[in-house]
Amino acid sequence: MAPIPAFTPARPSHVVLITGCSSGIGRATALHLAREGWMVYATARKVEGLADLRDAGCVTLPLDVNDAAAVTELLARIERDHGAVGVLVNNAGYAQYGAVESLTVDAVRRQFETNVFGLLTLTKAVLPGMRRQGWGKVVNLSSMGGRLTFPGGGVYHASKYAVEALSEALRFELRGFGVDVILIEPGLIHSGFGERFQAEARPGAATEADVDDGPYAVYNREVVAASAASYSRGLLAPLGGQPEDVARVIGRAISARRPKARYPVTLSAHVMIRLRRWLPDRWWDAVMRTRFPEPR
Repeated sequence: MAPIPAFTPARPSHVVLITGCSSGIGRATALHLAREGWMVYATARKVEGLADLRDAGCVTLPLDVNDAAAVTELLARIERDHGAVGVLVNNAGYAQYGAVESLTVDAVRRQFETNVFGLLTLTKAVLPGMRRQGWGKVVNLSSMGGRLTFPGGGVYHASKYAVEALSEALRFELRGFGVDVILIEPGLIHSGFGERFQAEARPGAATEADVDDGPYAVYNREVVAASAASYSRGLLAPLGGQPEDVARVIGRAISARRPKARYPVTLSAHVMIRLRRWLPDRWWDAVMRTRFPEPR
């Protein structure tokens, strides 16, 4: 596509703001959209690793989505230079695993602060500018995990279910203002996540699970190992995709005159979402028992 023109009172801003660009889907999306001619603001909590995005033409800036003051400052800068944010891609987030009972309330709260409240804070911040110009796209990175739940991932999945619910409500509330709300639902993405998952989400670390002698100690360890292993082997591994696959879908969605409400990405997402829709709860639980241990 042709380069996006600068903002003028007669032409809405098409500036793209993306969160969580340090790796994976966020980084791939920033690169893809910059190469397509969009004006991209690529953000992450630490910008030291974003040099390649800057070289590709992105504006790289630090942003912690949980820091309301930083969000306000960034939005003021973009609105001063461009009038408004045209496209917001809410990508920042992380996965936390462990039996629900074994996680502290503080750990659960941190999961929701980033995956839900950070997304909501940034969305609310950009909407006045989008309404003023009568055009905008809010892209929320959900997951196939916003439509189904794997054992050991209750808190993470709950955060993605919340993203789905907020997006559904916002889609109805904002349509009359010319603002589209788009859900992206990736399945298994091969981006080094499996290795990071096992290192960062192991019980006793990010999960704060009872790793040594609690009733879920063995379960938590085995769930994390099984979840991480699914990225390299197992039935879903061949059905996965790359971050670039998600980036291309986001590019098509924000360029569409009438984007769809939801975009599942990768064959694994399509298969698992359909499977969950068709299977009764008892059968779904039976399938899960073939992949995950039961706490006893």
